[in-house]
Amino acid sequence: MVTYHFAELIHIQANKYGTRTALKHRNEETGKWQKISWRDFSESIMLTAKAMAEFGIVEHDNFGIYSQNMPQCLITDFAGYANRAVPVPMYATSSPAQVEYIINDANINTLFVGEQLQYNNAFIVQKGSEILKRIIVFDPKVKLNPEDKTSIYFDDFQRLGDNAHAETTVKVRMKEASPDDLATIIYTSGTTGNSKGVMLRHSSFIEVMRIHQIRLPVITDKETSMCFLPLTHIFEKAWTYLCLTCGSKVAINRDPKKIQETLVEVHPTMMCNVPRFWEKVYVGVQDKINGFPGFLRTLALDAVETGHAYNLDYKNKGLKPPFALKIKFKFYNKTIFALLKKVLGIEKGKIFPVAGAPLSDEVNIFLQSVNIPIVYGYGLSETTATVSFCPMEGFVIGSIGTIMPDVHVKIEPSNNEILVKGKTVTCGYYNKPEEDEKAFTDDGYFRTGDAGRLEGNVLYFTERIKDLYKTSNGKYIAPQAIEMLMSNDKFISQIAVIGDKRKFVGALIVPDFDALLDYAKRKNILYSAPEELTDNPDIIRLIESHVEENQKNLASYEKIKKFILLKEPFTMEGRELTDTLKLRRSVILEKYAHEIDMMYKE
Repeated sequence: MVTYHFAELIHIQANKYGTRTALKHRNEETGKWQKISWRDFSESIMLTAKAMAEFGIVEHDNFGIYSQNMPQCLITDFAGYANRAVPVPMYATSSPAQVEYIINDANINTLFVGEQLQYNNAFIVQKGSEILKRIIVFDPKVKLNPEDKTSIYFDDFQRLGDNAHAETTVKVRMKEASPDDLATIIYTSGTTGNSKGVMLRHSSFIEVMRIHQIRLPVITDKETSMCFLPLTHIFEKAWTYLCLTCGSKVAINRDPKKIQETLVEVHPTMMCNVPRFWEKVYVGVQDKINGFPGFLRTLALDAVETGHAYNLDYKNKGLKPPFALKIKFKFYNKTIFALLKKVLGIEKGKIFPVAGAPLSDEVNIFLQSVNIPIVYGYGLSETTATVSFCPMEGFVIGSIGTIMPDVHVKIEPSNNEILVKGKTVTCGYYNKPEEDEKAFTDDGYFRTGDAGRLEGNVLYFTERIKDLYKTSNGKYIAPQAIEMLMSNDKFISQIAVIGDKRKFVGALIVPDFDALLDYAKRKNILYSAPEELTDNPDIIRLIESHVEENQKNLASYEKIKKFILLKEPFTMEGRELTDTLKLRRSVILEKYAHEIDMMYKE
């Protein structure tokens, strides 16, 4: 097994694979998928790298990429690596204020942008900035502001470096590229305060590629991975780099809203994703099963039960299943399970890593039972993604997997914090030495901020330490654990558990309005607008019953006693959610302070 510095990786793969497809992307006008060969990928990277050198980007310069997923994001990444420069990704949904903060913090002179929204926001920032000097636009359909005299389209930018001097400069830099060079700065999504720039060296990525190939020999150059999560997210970035390292094809999903369409068009064998995607799959399938007539419903439930027995009671434990169970499972696998996966577009699925937030055991067990090969894991930007993940067989339900090779984990005795050490761990936060002091122990372990426990080499997640609440009665509450219990309910879209210094646990709930509308129709509940349903006594009683059912196994002091139904969802635009869809609790508490106070009023 060989791992390469990213300055040379794609070019080595191009020599090996030539005209084979490296990337696929959907033409938004025709709807057809276009292919980019390894050779063309390599040549485009070199053109871009030479243009960067000609444009004045030098070794160790930071430059920004503010775009949704596009082939140009990867081309620009690897062109930066060839110049020993440092790409700093920004979420496509970032506001001008968020972009401006990163521009200033990372001293970014050059910014690559994706579509019209990103360009418009970037130009607003540039007009008031003494740091941002130039914008390069990926999408040729973007209309430049009439006042804009400095921006350039990506295709025109690439032509700037087509000369011998720029080529020589890039080749010298590639030869001097070092594992100790800074590879990227990933800005945390910032659930509290300003986001911090996580510095990751090339040595960390090289180590990630090495240890994942040890743990995942299933990834070969025959696979196709759907690139769905933002490439700004360390999970997708590291996963996509791993796919390219293994010679796998990467299909780039540009619009997150179109993922259901693109899945059935591409039929990927792999895709990394967050739990929310699979929670929606689970709720949708459960809803379908419950709507089946008697015989079909019995058959579907028996299929799930059979899959549970075969995959979890026998296969996962390394046991040989009884002959009758094996035959029964094969039948369901070729009929009901095959149909389900075909509808989702994942019938060729080989491995679907899931991380980024807690995944409920209920959803995990269901997906394993219907033979969807998800692999649940845990990691952070600061650990270059994976700390642990479940093996494809021999995993423990309820855990976040076994520790990666040569990654060292221990538990802080005082508060059960998960501590991590190894080559994959960040070298620190950009321009924030005071944060580095707080982030590392005296013996060099990184403080994850997550509580957990370790049993042998198997890691368990308990709660985000900073999210723990203490009620006025002195009881500790883990809001994420309670919220996760509600995450699989068809009537509950989002929930934020409240309780810090309060006398009981409360919640703000965003109902699933589609499910409510269907329920209202069946129960002849009248309304003039969907939002009115949140005030309807019948709907409130419905949600009460579901909340109570979901928390039946909690201790009395942990249970939600009161809740408020919100008329609008938590969104990134409203700042209640981070770009990785985590709750910004401080924003929610401030925005809904009046409603929360009324909930606790006698």
